Amino acid sequence: MEESIVEAVIIRIFNGTDSRQWEMVRNNFADEVLVDYTSVNGRPASVIKADELIESWRAFLPKFKFTFHRQSNFQFEFSEKGCNVFCKGDALHHLPGAEGGDLWTVYGTYHFELTKRTGQWKVTVMKFDLLYQQGNTRLPAIAAT
Repeated sequence: MEESIVEAVIIRIFNGTDSRQWEMVRNNFADEVLVDYTSVNGRPASVIKADELIESWRAFLPKFKFTFHRQSNFQFEFSEKGCNVFCKGDALHHLPGAEGGDLWTVYGTYHFELTKRTGQWKVTVMKFDLLYQQGNTRLPAIAAT
C-alpha cells in the first residue's frame, strides 16, 4: 500500500535524526526542500539544499543528549503531482544540566509534500506548525552556544 511506503519515508527522517544516522535522513529528501519552522524559530520558510539541511541538523542536534520525535494520525492525499501528508508530532529535547531545566518539548502538526523520484518517494516540503511547547524554551539557544 502506497500510504505505508510514504509514511515510512517520514518515519525514517525522524528515526534517523534521533539515532544520528544522517545518510538515512538525507536519502529521504529531494535535492532541494522547502523547510518551514517559522512557528518555532520566527525565520521565514526557505528552499534549501537537502545536504545543507542535514548538515545543520548534524551540527546542532548532537549537542542534546538525545532527541525523541514521534508522529501520529497520518492523513494522505495523493495526486498526479505527488502526495501531501498531514500528521501530528512532538519532539522532546534533553540537555542535562542546562540552566532553567534540561527538557524542552514541542507539540504541533506537520505538513509534508513528497514526489516520486526515480521510483522512490522523496520529501520536497517539510512544514511544522507549533501548537504548544513546554519545559525550558531557551534550551535551543543554550545548546547552540
